Amino acid sequence: MRFSTLIPMLLAAGVANAQFGGQGGNNGQNNGQNGGNNGQNNGQNGGNNGQNNGQNNGGNNGGNNGGNNGGGGGNLALNPDVVQTASQSDGFDQGQEDGQAASLTDQANFINFCQGKTLTNGLQVKEGSCNGIVMGDIPAVGNMISAVFTSPQNNEQGIQENQKIDFSVKITNLEAGSFTNPDNTYYAAPQTLQGGNVIGHTHISVQDMGNDANNPPDAQNFAFFKGINDAGDGNGLLTATLEAGLPAGNYRACSITSASNHQPVVMPVAQRGPQDDCVRFTVGGGGGGGNNGGNNGGNNGQNNGQNNGQQGGQQGGQQGGQQGGQQGGQQGGQQGGQQGGQQGGQGGQQGQGGFGGFGRGRGRGRFNRRSFAARDFVA
Repeated sequence: MRFSTLIPMLLAAGVANAQFGGQGGNNGQNNGQNGGNNGQNNGQNGGNNGQNNGQNNGGNNGGNNGGNNGGGGGNLALNPDVVQTASQSDGFDQGQEDGQAASLTDQANFINFCQGKTLTNGLQVKEGSCNGIVMGDIPAVGNMISAVFTSPQNNEQGIQENQKIDFSVKITNLEAGSFTNPDNTYYAAPQTLQGGNVIGHTHISVQDMGNDANNPPDAQNFAFFKGINDAGDGNGLLTATLEAGLPAGNYRACSITSASNHQPVVMPVAQRGPQDDCVRFTVGGGGGGGNNGGNNGGNNGQNNGQNNGQQGGQQGGQQGGQQGGQQGGQQGGQQGGQQGGQQGGQGGQQGQGGFGGFGRGRGRGRFNRRSFAARDFVA
């Protein structure tokens, strides 16, 4: 081979070796970088793991602390520290007294008691529901709620018809004026305390007792109902005003004291005075024809002839004397007979068949009373 040919070949081989050597250097550099990157990534991963563990532990600890301090903190598990072992017994461990019923039992505070049922979930469910919210804080016996009406007075008579009425009740040991939205937070949070007293509010509920004060009225019917949202005079006196007043009749007014979320207040012991008060009162003279007609008819024949006009007019002295009570019996022939036709006829127009006051009684009886739909009503 000629020298002139060998030189170019050697030069080409040298260049190739130099390139491959350079690539080897690059590979070495890359490997070094990759090793460095791997080490860095591992370090970062280790740092991230440590950070994540710290965050998770901090979050869990925060959640647990929130659960202990503020009602769960979003946790869906029952903390073993709040399990109440009394719920695991039916109450007959030490024997049974006559008349006692066995308690329901549960190992986990009845936390799933409402499973499969319609949940209350902050609503006033008229068809019935199940509420899984705990009762909450319960006051000491020295902070139990007690109430008394100051207006109207019990058995107060002669309150004017259709005139403004102030309903006032004085309540001790209630931090009044706390009233959550009844449309979406009804029974949705536990009872709480401030300074040992229940935080909440009260309501005034007034019902027409009709002719029979010994017959429990329908709880769905009321003449006036209002929640008192404010703290009153600061000394326990709370007032609700009915501007339009009430028609003539016999009524009962009661307080209904509740925690902030409208549940009835819970007290610490069974043997105690009630936390609410009720009074009876009469609107109008003698309670009105509809409500008090029976008493009027039983006490005097003349009123009986007026209120029971149809019977008085049709049957005259005999029926007037029989139904008129003592005075009707004494004056039945003369007064019931002479006045039965005239007054009984008038009574027939006015009373329209009173039957002892169960009729309309001067157009103001139970079945001719104006509607309360426009009256004050606050849940």
